Amino acid sequence: MRSHEIKTRIRYAETDQMGVVYHGNYVQFIEMGRTEWLRALGISYKEMEAMGVMLPVISIQINYKKSAYYDDVLTVKTTLKKLPSVKIEFEYEILNESKEIITQGNTVLAFINMETKRPMKCPAHLIEKLSVIDF
Repeated sequence: MRSHEIKTRIRYAETDQMGVVYHGNYVQFIEMGRTEWLRALGISYKEMEAMGVMLPVISIQINYKKSAYYDDVLTVKTTLKKLPSVKIEFEYEILNESKEIITQGNTVLAFINMETKRPMKCPAHLIEKLSVIDF
């Protein structure tokens, strides 16, 4: 599974007085996409942390193309860019109900050993699950 999609409906609290989604909320949408991508693969952040692995975001890039509005249903498509090593990189597309791309993004996260607080290689069980993906 290289890509995964989720849907989310825009809540009133995520918008300004004009009903337009506040730009900072897109970070939450792509985080939802990433965590659900991992969950669909059979891995959760909670399990990774229990195994002593943190996965902080070290880079984020968002390109806004069109606005989203209150009550819109958005599709967040999350795609693994390449097989991870010490870092894992995702690309995102957020589409409106008309299937128009309204936002594109990219995140890079680092695998960190929680005990040493130092970078580490991607856990073997994650590499094993990803080894079947063609890049």
